[in-house]
Amino acid sequence: MKNILKYLLTGTILFIAIAAVAYKYWDYVTNPWTRDGQVRAEVVQIASRVTGPIVKLAVKDNQFVKTGDLLFEIDPRTFKVSLDQARAQYDKSKDNNLALQKQVEAEEALIEVSQASILQAKSAIKELDSQIEKNKAEYERQKDMLPKKATSKKSVERSKANYEVSVEQRKGAVASLAQTRATLLQSEASLAEAKANLGAPGDDNASIREALAAVEQAELDLEFTQVRAPVDGHVTNLNLRVGSNAAANQPLLALVDISSYWVDAYLRENYIEDINEGDQAIVTLMSYPDKPIEGYVDSLGWGIAQSDGSTGFELLPTISPTFEWIRLAQRVPVRIYLKEIPEGVKLRVGTTASVLVKTGSSVSSASQ
Repeated sequence: MKNILKYLLTGTILFIAIAAVAYKYWDYVTNPWTRDGQVRAEVVQIASRVTGPIVKLAVKDNQFVKTGDLLFEIDPRTFKVSLDQARAQYDKSKDNNLALQKQVEAEEALIEVSQASILQAKSAIKELDSQIEKNKAEYERQKDMLPKKATSKKSVERSKANYEVSVEQRKGAVASLAQTRATLLQSEASLAEAKANLGAPGDDNASIREALAAVEQAELDLEFTQVRAPVDGHVTNLNLRVGSNAAANQPLLALVDISSYWVDAYLRENYIEDINEGDQAIVTLMSYPDKPIEGYVDSLGWGIAQSDGSTGFELLPTISPTFEWIRLAQRVPVRIYLKEIPEGVKLRVGTTASVLVKTGSSVSSASQ
């Protein structure tokens, strides 16, 4: 009897062990797990927008900063001078524009004078035409009266002179009209040139807009001498010193965005088939093994870098040797979004993490 109980107990223990191993294997296959995880975050490369020597360094390496905090300042004196020059040029452009406006007004006034002179000359020609007709009639009448002794030769000559004078006066009026018309054409050409030089009126004028843009650019350049944090984060890789020369658009330090942390879990390709976006995940950091972090699958990578065939020595393709009877599974990055970070846990980019993905736990999976 005792032997039977002993065998039953041994069999029960063995069954439980086998069941536990089978469950663990099933759990491992169903819920992929990897120790190859890495904490990631968006890293902002801080670069100045202008070039110049650094006169103030407001942070130190690994310091936490908030959005808008001053990181460093570039010598602003040169940019203040440029701003003053741009403002002076802007004032000069407005003065030039005003002078051109006055020139346009003067040309318009000359055109009005010429138009009035033309009307006056035309009116004078009309009057002279009437006077010529009258003087001609009187001259003809005097000539007809001379043979009849009804007038004197002197009167005939006087009427002839009056007629000839009026004809000459008309010629002068016609010449004056032609001269006035020429002056009008010249004034119109000068007006067109003045309007072209002036351009659009007021603030729409190209010269004024160009000068104003130069002022705004100078103001921006002066503002850019103070480099501020674009996000909340930690300053890292700070190698700047006061007096160092900052080159425009060249990264000078890195800023880790604390609102952008995630974990890349590199899972073998034969385990990702059942993983869906939204599946729950448990992240365990090597630096905090007793404080697991809850998360969920944000996305799965769609490609990894090619190892074989890449260019190597002498531009020849690099081919790694493989064993024909072993097929190594590639690892695909799975992006894990982290939910609430436990108190006391400080995430650092590049640190190692273990990740367990609970397949079928997403809302979309549950509804299928």
